[in-house]
Amino acid sequence: MGTHRKALRTTAVGAVSATLIAGGVLGFAPAAQAATDGVRFVDVTGDGGTTLKANVVMPAGADGSHRYPLLVMPTSWGFPQVQYLAQAQKLADSGYVVVAYNVRGFWQSGGEIEVAGPSDVADASRVIDWALANTPSDAGHIGMAGVSYGAGISLLAAAHDQRIKAVASLSGWADLIDSIYSGRTEHAQATAVLDGVGLVTGRPSAETSQALKDFLAADLSKEQELIDWGRKRSAATYVDQINKNGAAIMLANAWGDTIFPPNQIADFYSRLTGPKRLELRPGDHATAELTGLFGLPNDVWTDTERWFDHYLKGEDNGIDREQPVELKSRSTGGYEGYPDWKSVGATRRKIDLAGTATVHANVDSGADGGTVFLSSILDQVAQLPPVASIPLLPRRWAAVWQSERYGSAQQVRGTARLHTTLTPTAESGTLIAYLYDVGPLGLGKLVTNAPYTWHGRTPGKAFDVDLDLFSTAYDVPAGHRLALVVDTVDPLYIEHNPSGAQLTFSSPVDDPSYVSVPLREQ
Repeated sequence: MGTHRKALRTTAVGAVSATLIAGGVLGFAPAAQAATDGVRFVDVTGDGGTTLKANVVMPAGADGSHRYPLLVMPTSWGFPQVQYLAQAQKLADSGYVVVAYNVRGFWQSGGEIEVAGPSDVADASRVIDWALANTPSDAGHIGMAGVSYGAGISLLAAAHDQRIKAVASLSGWADLIDSIYSGRTEHAQATAVLDGVGLVTGRPSAETSQALKDFLAADLSKEQELIDWGRKRSAATYVDQINKNGAAIMLANAWGDTIFPPNQIADFYSRLTGPKRLELRPGDHATAELTGLFGLPNDVWTDTERWFDHYLKGEDNGIDREQPVELKSRSTGGYEGYPDWKSVGATRRKIDLAGTATVHANVDSGADGGTVFLSSILDQVAQLPPVASIPLLPRRWAAVWQSERYGSAQQVRGTARLHTTLTPTAESGTLIAYLYDVGPLGLGKLVTNAPYTWHGRTPGKAFDVDLDLFSTAYDVPAGHRLALVVDTVDPLYIEHNPSGAQLTFSSPVDDPSYVSVPLREQ
């Protein structure tokens, strides 16, 4: 790993993981304290005899004479078992037995961190077994819910345990590789944060430590091994089994999630054939549902309870008749409903990327995706995404194309797609594409971005690049324009450009280059 990568990892772990640990572990104490009445702390024997620390919250007066729907909730990465107590109490008050447990390898639970490996999936089933034997739970009405790591484990468990009838996956992943290695590019800051939090709050297994080490070292010889490792830990790999089992799946994620970007979760949603719901809101990883963990009003947790009320209790609350895809714009804050994902941004408008542009590698042009967590949180709470002065971007380091000024607002919805012809001077390299909303003074606000890496190309020989930028919902005001910027360095990602490399973008007559922007029908 190069010096700049070591510095990146240290910075990301020091700044962001400290915030997560302090805010998440200590900050949840008030909510946990308020919810401890009637909570029972227990030990559950997980896979291979591993002890899992858990807590149980039951409806008031539950005495075994009546059976209640069961909800099992695995904790998030690095969080203790008290994480869900505020929500668990609310759910218990409405008639659920709730068992939350600390996943293996973290805090007081035994075992080692396996990153949603087979033992983690088996643990979920062992917790269900324990709950059915030790609480007044109804074996025919079982659901799982979780945030982040707990969300991913819940989806995987639904593929392997037919007893699970409903899942609420909040800020989870469906495809681990497409999350932290999209565009064949290592998402360095995000992975470094996960690595650092795991080291501070848990005990990574030797396999986990080696996988993260190889990933952050950008060791190409380990690429297929890492892809195989990630696929085993991805619900998308088992989507056919999830469909066969028939669990009702609710997915709620954030547009700016820097750990699990929305594209992979939207693709997974489209492949589900059973009852399903997709919700996407402004924010970064796990920030949309954060206030609900303190017991405060929260749309994500409200819909989670409604989801379980319908699919586990059979309540006719109308959630099954609502538009199954619900989006909240980053710009207006209003909700929009769609019948399916393909209807989001059904209208597309192309921006021609005419001419030829050559950029030199190895220097950050000033266009970048911001900082993991911080940038998307600022966008969520104050509509302040990363910005760049488009006229001042040095054209030696960045290629820039702009649309005309729009006479009316453009409601960008869904996935923008870049198509261009690239001629590199080296066999390996990385580019990052950014779409900006540019105001009258040339200040660009980041709409979306995505990285793209290639290996094994012939220097000097052109090839096509087709890249999906991260899905979003953003309103470009009338009088503004869109700009497509491409450079080669971004602090969020590991770049593979050799020193002195150059990239030339062209637009052949028979294969013109463009960025296709998805727009909401108005």
